[in-house]
Order: sequence, then structure tokens, then C-alpha cells
Amino acid sequence: MTFASIVVPTVGRVSLGALLAALGPPPPDVELLIVDDRADRRTPLDIPARVIPGRAAGPAAARNTGWRAASGEWVAFLDDDVLPDPDWIERLTEDLRSATPAVGGVQGVVRVPLPPDRPPTDWERVTAGLAHGEWITADMAYRRVALERAGGFDERLPRAFREDAELAHRVRRAGFELRRGRRRVTHPVRPENRWISVRAQRGNTDDALLRRLYGPRWRAVLGVPPGRRRRHATVTACLAAAVGCAALRLATGNRTWSVAAAVAAAGWAAGTAEFAAARIVPGPRDRAEVTAMLLTSAVIPPVAVAHWLRGHFRWRGAKPLRPTPAPDAPSGSAHGAGSAHGAGSAHGAGSAHSAAPVDGAASASPAGPASRSAGSARSKRTARGAGATPGGHAARSTR
Repeated sequence: MTFASIVVPTVGRVSLGALLAALGPPPPDVELLIVDDRADRRTPLDIPARVIPGRAAGPAAARNTGWRAASGEWVAFLDDDVLPDPDWIERLTEDLRSATPAVGGVQGVVRVPLPPDRPPTDWERVTAGLAHGEWITADMAYRRVALERAGGFDERLPRAFREDAELAHRVRRAGFELRRGRRRVTHPVRPENRWISVRAQRGNTDDALLRRLYGPRWRAVLGVPPGRRRRHATVTACLAAAVGCAALRLATGNRTWSVAAAVAAAGWAAGTAEFAAARIVPGPRDRAEVTAMLLTSAVIPPVAVAHWLRGHFRWRGAKPLRPTPAPDAPSGSAHGAGSAHGAGSAHGAGSAHSAAPVDGAASASPAGPASRSAGSARSKRTARGAGATPGGHAARSTR
């Protein structure tokens, strides 16, 4: 029987070649599976590994495709933009063989190299949050039975954001422990343009789903640090009020609306300035970074609120799912004391191991140390950035 399966979803990044070269040929009891999640697969991947077609439905769906096709007792997930150490497979085997039966998942160590000669940019700080993340699938291995009992990744979370923290929570709810191992990967900061933090606000739609599933204290349940959504809502409300009052001034000629517009505009300017300063001060403060922070700090609040509202209405009927513990689930685990409900895969209903539905919304309880599975630092988590990390976690989140 195969001991471990390595599953690497890919969207065709050039970094995949370096990852495969670093791994080298796996030993006989380890298999390597690449999930081709490109939207356009007319050109086959020319790589020395078994390739499985994905559905181009996001990393959660791609990982589900990979582990369900795997034959290993353990399934180790790697992102296609990490670089494993030369002894990664040997260390992986040591990490997994030393795990007790109560352990359902073992995380690797993630390094994020930052520039040595200047403070990191906002995007670099966000990515650096991966180095402090918990249970992030940049390098995370699960027992197959743990994935089966938890129902796999929730495919309603289509981005590399929160989906790994949410799965870790359900694995713990199924009765398993999670721990850290010794294997190491390097996660470089990939190049991005100045608008990456604005695009990352799409993750607010996913946050709305998690709030629906886990209740108002969903961040505490999943171990996700506080975000800026309330501040963003206040700044956006000031902007809307300023525009509305200015329009009424023009329509009615009443100068009272000019005063109201000025007050609202001052509130918007103050909130935007505070947000921009919080992102600029820790960075290199060169012209390009300051310009990017000023522009995006003005745009992010209304975009974040719009995505949150979109998710709020989209997921009004979402039902939480409960992990399915087996009668022989490991006893003595301290990780079953958090929220009573987890969220399962939206696309795994046909699986014999999919999570069972629960009627009504989940009630969230404050998470103690045993019930926390870390969310954003995303994610792929505590650096002081302002967007979503590539592994899915936000560092001092703009959300």
C-alpha cells in the first residue's frame, strides 16, 4: 500500500518545474499527483508525474480531486509555487511515521524570504504571514481517514483563502489532533502589481459564507485575526453620505446639505488616511509604494463592503455541515471543544465520506486554544500586511 501521496494542484505556473526538480523521484511507497487546474488544458503538462484533470473550480476543488484519486494513507498537499528543501520527502516520511494515531494532520515549516536591505512592501508583509500560519496547505499533510471523516475541503470557498483553516477546524471536530513537523519549504513572494490588495477583497464573499456557517464569532471559532470590516463600512458610509448630500445640495440649492457633505467627506478622508498610514509606515516608503498604498486605501473599503454584501445575499440559504466522526475516532483529543458545526464540501455530496448536514445555522462559541485552527495571518498568520496572502490568509486583514 502507498504510504503517502503528494498532491500538487497547479494553474500552470512556471514554478512547478522547480518544485518537481527539488522533490526528485519519489520512493516506491510515495506517489506524486499533479492536479491540472488550468482553465485551458489544450496543451498537456509535460512533467514526470501522474497528471489528473481538475475542474478549474479553485484550489479547494482541485485538492479534493487530488486526494480522492490518491491511494496513500497520508495525503500531503503542496502549493505549486513553493520550493521544498532537498530532503523534504525524507522529512515528510519522518513527520508522518512519528505521528500517533490521534494525529490527523502534520504541517510543514514555511519560510518566506524577504529583502535584506529594506523594509518589506505591503504585499511582501502579507506573504510573510505564511511563515507564521497554522495548518496552511502550502505544506500540509492529512491522514486520508481524517479527510474522509471531515468531508474534504469546502468547495464553496473557491479562493486560496480561509479554506485550509476551515478544513482544519472540521478535522479537529472529527476528533483528530494537528501538529507541526520538521520538513521545510520556501515560499517566494511572487510578483504582483499595485492592485493585488484590491483584487484580494473578493475574499470578503467567502467571509460572509463563514459567518453564515459559524455565526457572528466565526473568526474566534476558526482562529482568524480581527479584520477591518467595520472600519471599511464606516468609511464607505461616509463616502456615500458625502456623495448623497452633495447631490441633494445641487438638486435643492439648500446650503445645509453642503455642510453635511463636508462633514461626511471629512470622515471619509480621516478614515482613508488612517488606513493608508497603517500600511505605509511599516514599508519602504518609496514613491511607488506610497502611491500604491494611497490609491488602494481609497478603493479597498467600498470594494470590500460590496463583496461582503454580495456574499451575504448569495449565502443566505447556506447550511452548515457536521464532520462525521467514526465510532473508533481517537479518544482524548482536546480539539473537539469549539464550534459544534463545520462546513463541508459543496460538491462532495455523492461521496460516501461527505459530512452530514445540520439543520439551521451553526452556533459559534468562543474558541479556546484547543479549538483554534488558524485563519489569516492567509491565511496561508500575523505579519502586518493589508491584503490576502497567496496561501489564503490576511495579515492584519484589510477585511
